[in-house]
Amino acid sequence: MKILRKLAIGAAGGACLLALSTASLWELDRAFPPPLPAELTVSTEVQDRDGQLLRAFATPDGYWRLETRLDQVDKQFIDMLVTYEDKRFWDHEGVDVLALARAAGQFATSGHIVSGGSTLSMQLARLIEPRESRSLGSKIKQMLRAIQIERRLSKREILERYLTLAPYGGNLEGVRAASLAYFGKEPKRLTVSESALLVALPQLPEKRRPDRNLKIAHAARDRVLTRMVSSGLLGEREAARAALDDVAGLRRTLPALAAHAAYAVLPKAVPGQPLQLTIRKSVQEGLEQVARDAATKLGPRLSVAMVLADSRTGDILGEVGSANFFDASRAGWIDMTKIVRSPGSTLKPFIYGLAFEQGLVAQETLIDDSPVDFSGYRPKNFDMGYQGDVSIRQALQLSLNVPAIRVLDAVGPTRLMARFHQAGVSPVLPVNEAPGLAIGLGGVGITLRDLVQLYTGLANGGKTHTLHDGTEPANAERTSATILDGQANWQIIDILSGVKPPEGALQRGIAYKTGTSYGYRDAWSVGFDGRYVLGVWVGRPDAGAVPGLSGYVSAAPILFEAFVRSGLATVPLPGRPPGVISPRREDLPVTLARFGAGSDGLVQATVTEPAPTIIFPPDGARIDLDTNSVDASPLVLKLQGGRAPFRWLANGKPLAGIDRRRTATWQPDGAGYSTLTVIDAAGRAASVKVFVE
Repeated sequence: MKILRKLAIGAAGGACLLALSTASLWELDRAFPPPLPAELTVSTEVQDRDGQLLRAFATPDGYWRLETRLDQVDKQFIDMLVTYEDKRFWDHEGVDVLALARAAGQFATSGHIVSGGSTLSMQLARLIEPRESRSLGSKIKQMLRAIQIERRLSKREILERYLTLAPYGGNLEGVRAASLAYFGKEPKRLTVSESALLVALPQLPEKRRPDRNLKIAHAARDRVLTRMVSSGLLGEREAARAALDDVAGLRRTLPALAAHAAYAVLPKAVPGQPLQLTIRKSVQEGLEQVARDAATKLGPRLSVAMVLADSRTGDILGEVGSANFFDASRAGWIDMTKIVRSPGSTLKPFIYGLAFEQGLVAQETLIDDSPVDFSGYRPKNFDMGYQGDVSIRQALQLSLNVPAIRVLDAVGPTRLMARFHQAGVSPVLPVNEAPGLAIGLGGVGITLRDLVQLYTGLANGGKTHTLHDGTEPANAERTSATILDGQANWQIIDILSGVKPPEGALQRGIAYKTGTSYGYRDAWSVGFDGRYVLGVWVGRPDAGAVPGLSGYVSAAPILFEAFVRSGLATVPLPGRPPGVISPRREDLPVTLARFGAGSDGLVQATVTEPAPTIIFPPDGARIDLDTNSVDASPLVLKLQGGRAPFRWLANGKPLAGIDRRRTATWQPDGAGYSTLTVIDAAGRAASVKVFVE
């Protein structure tokens, strides 16, 4: 009985001691918790619309530390890491007693460390609370911290924190930063060889850095592969193939795309949450490469800006604010997509669009391209020459200035500006000036981004969308508006789709317009297919003149190249809407045959030249053409006066073609009387009757 009583007392005492010890440990755990912040301090990430990394910003202490989730990392890498570092990771409570015993036995028999006994939880403890020395006390503290960590975090959370904080040499921390820096890709796509190297690096990150100690890194990679074979995770052949892969001895820069947009969105950053833009990474990469290459060809101090948008949504898929953000000689830090500049001739399509809306013109309506004076304003063509009578289609395709101003005078500059405002774009006029005719030739300021927004209407059936890239305030208004009605919009598309591509460019099924500002300061080109709109600006950020700069020569080739390099599939331009016609010139009603604006604002024929007169052959002449011979000569026809172009008729049947010259030839069908008639562009006619022998 005494023995049983003593045993009972001892058991009770032991239980009390155990309870007191447990309670003490609980209190110590609560009093001295591990430094586990709810959110790690990580690099701010700017991602594209699909979550791909566009740009990252270093942490305040200067590290590239990208937050990592398990689903962002190749599963085989995780398996290799756990197998190599802590094969019982999923089973222990923070400390692997068997691994510690094995490490202690190896040290006792060999006199040096053969393998460590640290678990991944212990390594995480060391990462969040660096040890001051490699003493036994520091090791015990790590073990206790590991146990504390295991009580607070799940295995998945422990692993994710390790993958975010593990050192990989220099200021690289975490497997994502290392994978991007050493291999140029996210760790989701690691090869076996790459996984093995990244498993080996954290033990001795500085000594094994491949960019500084390539041979050591190579050997460390091979040791991991050997261990994977012995552990049964890899087959011998697979490991042997992986061992043949070269280890790249370089460190790449982390993705640094869309610099201007990334810095613009940075104030919206929330710790631990990536920022997202509407940009598509593949598109952005293509545009930036085109901009860099183009700027190199263009010469020093010149820059390139581009905006590519989805006309159906207003999403900006790619935007380049300068040829190189860090190039001081080109003022690369200035975002030229948002700087107000003169748009040159790029607004002309909207002038003609309003004229189509109002029924003032058809594509084949003739308009006079000759010197004109609008109360002291005398527009001149870019090449200082004049074409005479041209069609509306030709006037827009050739970007002739005088016809555009004639049309703008009829539709009204105020109405044009009102339509721009309706579409959410506010061009900048000179101080205290009302809209005038000069806005048709670039006498107004506009940004590249706003210009592209206007052109989204052309690509989208006349309906514009407010452009956005994700940098705007959360409450920013996003609107849509009609810039042109569907009929007029299609007429403009049809004309612009016929503009000749720049020399050497592939025909891509796009419609486009170019522009050059006064003084050769800005070159523009804006093009679109059935969905995407791309605008290009070329010039000096300081607005300096660049002799020889022009939209067609300088900006248009960049436009076509950028469309190709964007990787976007071409969307066909919209077809002709139901009920829309493009009549031939001879089928036009008299009110659309020729454009002119009278004092009453009504369209009327404007004739200044004398009526046409046929001077050869004279009326009543008998002409011997030897019509019975197989070698009969044609009759040369000549006229004076009239307005080109001219149409000739013989016996009421039109001769082939319309000629701008005042000479023509006619081959009679046979002998006899014939009536020859000429009709000029103003509809005036002259006739002669001749007898052919």
